Amino acid sequence: MELFYVSLLITLFVLLVSLLVGYKNKSSTTPGPFPPGNTGWPIVGESLEFLSTVKKGHPERFIFDRIAKYSSLIFRTHLLGEPFAVFCGANANKFLFTNENKLVQCWCPSSITKLFPSVTQTSFLNEEIIKKAKLMSNFLRPEALQRYVGIMDDIARRNFADGWEHKKEVVTHTLVNKYTFSTACRLFVSIEDQQHVDEFAEPFNLFLSGMYSIPVNLPGTTFNKAMKASNFIREQLISIVKQRKIDLAQGKASPNQDLLSHMLLTSDENGKFIPELDIADMILGFLVGGHDNVSSACTLIVYYLAELPEIYQGVFKEQMGIANSKALGELLNWDDIQKMKYSWNVAREVLRIAPSILSGFKVAIKDFMYNGFSIPKGNKLYWSTNSTHKNPECFPEPKKFDPSRFEGSGPAPYTFIPFGGGPRICPGQEYARLEILVFMHHLVKRFKFEKIIPDEKIVANPISIPAKGLPIRLHPHKN
Repeated sequence: MELFYVSLLITLFVLLVSLLVGYKNKSSTTPGPFPPGNTGWPIVGESLEFLSTVKKGHPERFIFDRIAKYSSLIFRTHLLGEPFAVFCGANANKFLFTNENKLVQCWCPSSITKLFPSVTQTSFLNEEIIKKAKLMSNFLRPEALQRYVGIMDDIARRNFADGWEHKKEVVTHTLVNKYTFSTACRLFVSIEDQQHVDEFAEPFNLFLSGMYSIPVNLPGTTFNKAMKASNFIREQLISIVKQRKIDLAQGKASPNQDLLSHMLLTSDENGKFIPELDIADMILGFLVGGHDNVSSACTLIVYYLAELPEIYQGVFKEQMGIANSKALGELLNWDDIQKMKYSWNVAREVLRIAPSILSGFKVAIKDFMYNGFSIPKGNKLYWSTNSTHKNPECFPEPKKFDPSRFEGSGPAPYTFIPFGGGPRICPGQEYARLEILVFMHHLVKRFKFEKIIPDEKIVANPISIPAKGLPIRLHPHKN
């Protein structure tokens, strides 16, 4: 009990300092008023109302209620210990994304930066990290990913054979997590043994749970458990990095084997290679992106296919056409993926209605004006996927599930942003597309399914998932 009160006092102190810093940052030499808004209760801000809408499965209400209240697509609030200017709409998205490293930069909560030592030594925001992100983009470009389709297919087959087949009921998110984490481990660091993967899985989940927790590193806290887990994973990854260096030197590993080999053998224009700790942190970051967000998307695809039989039938027809064109045991290939147009439109509509990530954070690096409002240097900025995804001006009848929105030229620019946009757009979006489509192929060609909890809510914690993990009842196809 005493430990609880100590933790509470430290937490309140941290939040109070954040609040005071936030008020200090409001001073600006830029003329013009600040955006309208309300910072809410001292220390807590408007966090409770925000979290309430998330818990109820309608996070967009927090945004749209304030847009209506202030008659403005930009407003001030105070969330999770930080003051924010919230930017809404396609024009705001374009402004933030195209002014990356000019007026704004990416910003991470302190809970994340403390979990990544290399970030505290340099920063996600400086030129060196941007160059590394560009290096990852080169590795994950579509032509480089073509050879991974068969590997993803093989992992999916084993995942369905072990966890789905001969089962009457399953918890979707648990099995999807296993598939996406196994795929990330194989493609990023060539960990194939399932027992080895499982040894990583438990500490990895502890690490994920602490990424958006209150960064109080006291024994027993969520953040403390996450710190211990991240240190364990990092030690294992550094050991793998050292061994891979030896294997590459001796010709026992291939330069094109995986992401790790690519990172070890790629230098910048000055001939400098990435330090081992940075590689371990970057691999850990990619494991998060390649697992967490994709597992959310796959789970929610099952959620909507289960309640929309006509959409399921369209996906089933397309995927069976591909399945029937393959020889027995033949793996999927790049050409098969390109034929999955309707399936991908369905996946994108899921990402529109229930985006894996609800928002992103940036920080102003200069004083600037936007829509007549003053934004001082140092102010934290918040952009929301739902401000366009569920806006009837961007997507008519936004509550209607309609994959045809993505036919032809698709949505207007900067309205569909599940992967962000601009220079910092997620470099793994094509990787995500492949993994999602391979999963959809194996799911629908094996089963029809129904929700066990028909009205299960979708919540964000911090990614969007069904509240109970989506238990479903499986109905295998006869042949």
